[in-house]
Amino acid sequence: IRQYWFVMLTKGNNRIQDSITAAKIHEGHLANINRLYYEGKLKVVGPFGDNGNWSGIFIFDCATKEEVENLLKTDPAIAAGRLAYDIRPWWTAATGSFVPGKPKKEN
Repeated sequence: IRQYWFVMLTKGNNRIQDSITAAKIHEGHLANINRLYYEGKLKVVGPFGDNGNWSGIFIFDCATKEEVENLLKTDPAIAAGRLAYDIRPWWTAATGSFVPGKPKKEN
């Protein structure tokens, strides 16, 4: 069993951007997710399928909560206030998506 960090993404307090700005923020959000995945920091990512307050989850493979907080600050949707978050320590077996290290890029 190994510790990871479960991050619940929720709707933020600043969701008043126009549709073009919101789309640009979302594009940056997805690019940031991709970067963190290939750095081996994000193990699981995904949105929820309803329109509730919970927007999605991240599961990070990081040594400390502070490291997770610093990585979350690189997310344009969080920086813009469109998303907020709650971080919790979480444990699971280090198999499948949870194998430590960086994933190999597909060609």
